[in-house]
Amino acid sequence: MKKGKTVILTYGAVCITLNVVLGTVVSALKIPLLFLDTIGTVLMAVLFGPWWGALAGLLTNVVLTATTSPTAIFYGIVNVAVAIVVGFMARKFDFMKWYIAIITGLLLSIIAPLIGTPISVALFGGLNGSGMDLVVLWLRSAGESVFASTFISRISGNFVDKIVTCLLVMLIVSKLPYLQKVYKGMKQNAA
Repeated sequence: MKKGKTVILTYGAVCITLNVVLGTVVSALKIPLLFLDTIGTVLMAVLFGPWWGALAGLLTNVVLTATTSPTAIFYGIVNVAVAIVVGFMARKFDFMKWYIAIITGLLLSIIAPLIGTPISVALFGGLNGSGMDLVVLWLRSAGESVFASTFISRISGNFVDKIVTCLLVMLIVSKLPYLQKVYKGMKQNAA
């Protein structure tokens, strides 16, 4: 195995750990509108591209399926989509600019719920055991469909979470010189 792949795999393991640990901690603390369960996926996609990010994201859901919830595997497609969007945005634009991170977060806040909502509706009838269930139930009682209620609740949470996640990754990479070097190397290889 090449030294380059060893570095990528090591970062991948760290990014999977970030997803699992931060997602679990934020969930346990019940911080509203914040999940941070894709921060490692975003970091991996920014540093090494969409396909390495997708692998880290998918493996995160495999770990979560084995450790916390057997249904986490179904949401792996959401993590893959996050990595693809971020990876291509980081290759095409300078992700170290705050407005690119915000635009990427906005894109993710729409794309992730579009993919995750049908999964939640199929598996749980739109409810997932979080505080956002109150929004779903409130919208359902107001006459909205299950899909619309679930999508609206998810987009509101993802709006905050995905923008914060992208900005945090931008700050982490821009403040750590070694990560800046990795990011610049990825940009040069992509060109």
